[in-house]
Amino acid sequence: MNWFITFLSSSIGKKFLMATTGLFLISFLVVHCFVNAMIFYNDGGQTFTLWAHFMATNVVIRTIEIVLVLAFIAHIVQGLWLWKKNRDARPVKYRVNKPGANSTWYSRSMALLGTVILLFLVVHTSNFWIPNRTNQFLHGEELPLYEMMLEKFHHPVEVVIYLIGCFSLFWHLLHGFKSAFQSLGLNHVKYNTLIRYSGIIFSIIVPFILAMMPVAIYLHWIG
Repeated sequence: MNWFITFLSSSIGKKFLMATTGLFLISFLVVHCFVNAMIFYNDGGQTFTLWAHFMATNVVIRTIEIVLVLAFIAHIVQGLWLWKKNRDARPVKYRVNKPGANSTWYSRSMALLGTVILLFLVVHTSNFWIPNRTNQFLHGEELPLYEMMLEKFHHPVEVVIYLIGCFSLFWHLLHGFKSAFQSLGLNHVKYNTLIRYSGIIFSIIVPFILAMMPVAIYLHWIG
């Protein structure tokens, strides 16, 4: 067990933890996106409510939620540590600095994008997840999430917050998807192109679906 703690305390171990938690959170995004997409059935929320109820009551899902929260915390902590390490490694900036020549702006802005996503998650969980889980714990019943979504996303400020969160998520995933595989050593000339384009497609589709949900409600395409 000591060797594992020592490994996670090392620079390589921290990057490994960052990558594994990132990929775990990516798998969560797939599930979350799928459930949210059920709202586009536009059947008065019946299909969405059915899946939301399954997610809220399934023992396996509820257990995974605990792991998910821990993964979020670990991912954030490691992300901040890597950002600080990179900043401390170059305390004095070069006189001639052309960062765009070696990296993209979003790869250099992962800490900023991650912070925006974190603030978005605070708003998102405060709107839906926390009230619903609290009500389940206190009263043993779920809140009407579909109706809550219709109410929230009829306010333009809420829609703008979600669009900013999804926009930041797009750029964060665009770098993080490929970077996670590289950090795990899954970097081979035969698969790099596949990983790169899979990351681009994923980074576009998931944030787009999540962003279209509040937009569709606000424009009265749904509800």
